[in-house]
Amino acid sequence: MGMSSVEWSRYMRDVLGVPMEPDEISAAVVAKLERRYRERVPLLPHAVEAVRAAAERWPLAVASSANRPLIDLVLELTGMSGLFRATVSSEEVARGKPEPDVYLEAARRLEADPADCVAVEDSTNGIRSANAAGMRVVAVPRPDFPPSGEALRAADALLASLMELEATLDAPP
Repeated sequence: MGMSSVEWSRYMRDVLGVPMEPDEISAAVVAKLERRYRERVPLLPHAVEAVRAAAERWPLAVASSANRPLIDLVLELTGMSGLFRATVSSEEVARGKPEPDVYLEAARRLEADPADCVAVEDSTNGIRSANAAGMRVVAVPRPDFPPSGEALRAADALLASLMELEATLDAPP
């Protein structure tokens, strides 16, 4: 989790020995995920409600390790496309998570200082990435693949559910 498509497709070829070129690996994975997402989008519970509530008050961006076509598809399928002013895939920046590049680019596209931004994350590399970008980090762990204890300690807030998000964002730093 967290690698850009360029990074993980090379890893699959070079380390795992998948006998395909990285761009072929990436395309095959994206095609399979697109089919699965059309059946069911794997969102955290209350994600759509939390995004809608936040979008009423603040400009939002997506800073994701997912490939661009998957980001766009998920936003379309969930009806959230119009709620984000910017979307950034880690394949569009030099380095994927845990490096800060994708978050710094999201802040740049929002014309915001990263120190004024809050990142909501569910993964170890995502928390590290947002933290390295100088953002406040709210961790909402996935029960099936929780972040490391080290990453959770680096977060500014830890939520059990996205239902708690609005109250957390209203709290002073």
